[in-house]
Formats: sequence, structure tokens, C-alpha cells
Amino acid sequence: MTEGESGTPETRPTLAVWKFASCDGCQLSLLDCEDELLALTGIVRIAHFTEMSRATVDGPYDVSLVEGSITTPDDAVRIREIRASSRRLITIGACAAAGGIQALRNFAAEGAFVGAVYAHPEYISSLSTSTPISAHVAVDLEIQGCPIDRHQLLEVITAELAGRKPFLPTHTVCQECKGRNTVCLLVAHGTACMGPVTRAGCGALCPAVGRGCFGCFGPSEGANTAALARRLRESGLEPVDVSRLFATFYSGNSVFAEQSHTLADRVELRADAETEVHP
Repeated sequence: MTEGESGTPETRPTLAVWKFASCDGCQLSLLDCEDELLALTGIVRIAHFTEMSRATVDGPYDVSLVEGSITTPDDAVRIREIRASSRRLITIGACAAAGGIQALRNFAAEGAFVGAVYAHPEYISSLSTSTPISAHVAVDLEIQGCPIDRHQLLEVITAELAGRKPFLPTHTVCQECKGRNTVCLLVAHGTACMGPVTRAGCGALCPAVGRGCFGCFGPSEGANTAALARRLRESGLEPVDVSRLFATFYSGNSVFAEQSHTLADRVELRADAETEVHP
């Protein structure tokens, strides 16, 4: 793509937006761009975006934005078709990047939650796990977040138009807190906070209102999860509670999942030991 390219809709670069298992929040982030989105439609041709319009144009597509995780056999087939028809495929959000909240079912036995959620689980057809898009096809770029930050999305689209590498933060939420002069909740108040290991992008919204970071943007570059887990334990949290902090939006990410499993294993070992002592 070339920045500023215009012409008739038929000659403009094509952009497609696709949904898989998700809440649609990341697609809404694009709609929230409002004025910027109107300007974008004068530069690119939005060929498929059911959140915005029923109109659709057949591929191939210059850029496909994909939200959501792969959870059904049909999903697995459809994402391969989208990849084949897309020059560039960019995932948006935690579900597409790490399986999302729905990846929590990966920790349980297959089908364990279906009966609790659906009145007729016999009609449900799903894969045994909820997996990120990258587990099925090659991904050119991932935009993190639950939901994504609309400014980061605009940066990526602009970079694609200009043919340059986008600037996406890799530092931590802690640095964002420092930038807005927010007192460290973990140090000053002992509040459980994932900020030291979480990628920046939200503007440190939760710490700014006195709530610890929940890890919505996934692990930062070089995240030292073991050190944070020790600090949280020292502040009085039980291993099971620390484990759950790492098993939320990015439970399907190997960095957070490994730390969560490590702590969960300690809980099980302690429970087994207590059972042996007090049968």
C-alpha cells in the first residue's frame, strides 16, 4: 500500500475484518475511531466487515484483521481460507493472540464446562481447546489487548499504507504509571498488580483509579513472571490466587501459562501433603 493512495473504490487497497470466538470488542475499537475511520474509507476499500456493513467483496485482500480464537472445526477451516486470500494477516486482541478468556477451558477436561453453560450440550460442536490464530496459520503481526487500543490499530493501518514497520510498545505498564505520576500500588499499598510483567498500551487505566493491572495486554518483552509471583506471595497472596492472576486474558500465552501452572502445581502438591498428614 502507498500512503495517500485514492482513486475509485475498485482500485484502492482492500481491507477485510473477520470475527471468530470473541466478544467483538476489538472490532468495536475500530468503529470507535469514528473520524479517522471516515478518512480511512477514502483511502482503502473495506471489503468485508460485518460489524459495520452487510456489504462484502470477494478476495483476495491486501490486509485482513482477525479477531477471536479458533474454537470449532469450522473455525479451523475458515481461518485457512482467509489466510489463503490475504496478502497480510494481522490479529487483533487477546483472543486472536492467545486464545482469550475462553482458553481457560484448556485447563479443564474436555467438555467439562459445556454442560454447565448450555442446556443441550449434545448440540455443541467444538474443538477440545481454544487456540490463537497463529496455532493454525502464519500471522504477519499481532496487536495485543483486551480490547486493543484504537490508537495502536490506527498506527498499524497507517504503517501498512505507508509500507513501513509500525511502532508498537514493548515496555511495561509500570512505565506508563510513571509517565502519569501514578503511585505504585504494589509497593505503596500491597495491591496485587500485573503491571511489572504486562505490555503497555492501555495507558495504565486501572492503576490510575486505584486498581491493580489485570494483564489485559499480555506479557511484556522479557517479563520476569517468577519475580512478580514471589513479590505477590510476600504481600500475602496465596499461591492459588497468584496462579489465577496469570490465568485470565492471556492464559493461552506460554509466558503467563507457565507461571500459572507452576503455582497451581504447588497448590496441588501442598493439598496432597495435607491429605497424607490428615487423612
